[in-house]
Amino acid sequence: MAIHWLHTTLLGCCLTALPAKSQTFTIQQVNDTLNVLCLQTGQQVNKWKLPYPVYQFQTGDVDGDGTVDALVGVVKATRFYPEKGRRIFIFKNYHGKIRAMWMGSKLGGILHDFRFKDGRIRALEATTDGRFVVAEYQWAHFGVEFCRFLATNVSLDEARQTFNAD
Repeated sequence: MAIHWLHTTLLGCCLTALPAKSQTFTIQQVNDTLNVLCLQTGQQVNKWKLPYPVYQFQTGDVDGDGTVDALVGVVKATRFYPEKGRRIFIFKNYHGKIRAMWMGSKLGGILHDFRFKDGRIRALEATTDGRFVVAEYQWAHFGVEFCRFLATNVSLDEARQTFNAD
């Protein structure tokens, strides 16, 4: 799924995902700590406030139902992990309304980045000993589950190469 950068004078920087099945998910940045996820279906626009910095935005069919979902990377603390960190939220189009599918607290390691590739979430993660892994996750009914490692116990440069490989 291609992603385009658009500039708006009222809302700052806006990330737009190309439409699929006449729907478009976009992220509108209001300020450093407030973003709005928008879903446009026909003439209707539904919005979901994200009061966190957004570091990543991807779209794809996460749950395999044939419709495009939004994957939003936010920086926030959680109930179980009180230190701010990178998290992944997944949203779907439910009858023209944005609905949360998963608002993840954590994957396996310390999340640096993610991308949606071939129906899976590819994650670049740090380990507690300062090394890196690249892991893949897939949708499993009520959340994501680990599939496999693409790289383990590597440097950041090696992990980035694997993470970005097609």
